[in-house]
Amino acid sequence: MTTQVAYVEDIVLVDRCLEGQEAAARDLFRRHRARVHASLYRILGTNRDMDDLLQEVFVQVFASLRSWRAEASLATWIDRIAVRVAWRSIGKRRARPPEAELADDDAVASEVGGARAAHAREGVRRLYAALATLSPTARVAFALHEIDGRPMAEVAAVTGSSLTATKLRVWRARRALHALAAADPVLREFMSDASGGTR
Repeated sequence: MTTQVAYVEDIVLVDRCLEGQEAAARDLFRRHRARVHASLYRILGTNRDMDDLLQEVFVQVFASLRSWRAEASLATWIDRIAVRVAWRSIGKRRARPPEAELADDDAVASEVGGARAAHAREGVRRLYAALATLSPTARVAFALHEIDGRPMAEVAAVTGSSLTATKLRVWRARRALHALAAADPVLREFMSDASGGTR
């Protein structure tokens, strides 16, 4: 699908939603749910509150749909809302102990499997505990670029930041994580094994 076709489809879909067509609202949710869920998971590292956060994102999307001006793609606009929801969630979690930041064990086990699952879970646990020490802006930028694999320009667009600020946040986050990994052999090994985790 070309960018122009997708753009036109977004406009038609939003218009149908604003007209109150329930089928259009369901279509919008189905089109964007998986991507938003994946982004929230990679930023936050847990499925514990995921259903509530996903619902919060789409409640805000539908409440604000009239404000979408098609200056950015609908996906980017929705991702900005998801990032704001993630930022608020990080702010609420900062008072909790690091254990609250752990990735979902079943998701990790299904990705890794076999004898390495327990070691991988511990590596993920330590990575998200380390991410919890970063500022929300650095954590989001790092997670979207390094974990979710998005290009810097896209991360900048989604977070509403300049490309320079985004690169700086990712660099600072990477430097902080490497400093923590220097004193933690499990985290160091996990980061060196992860594709893109130490770029």
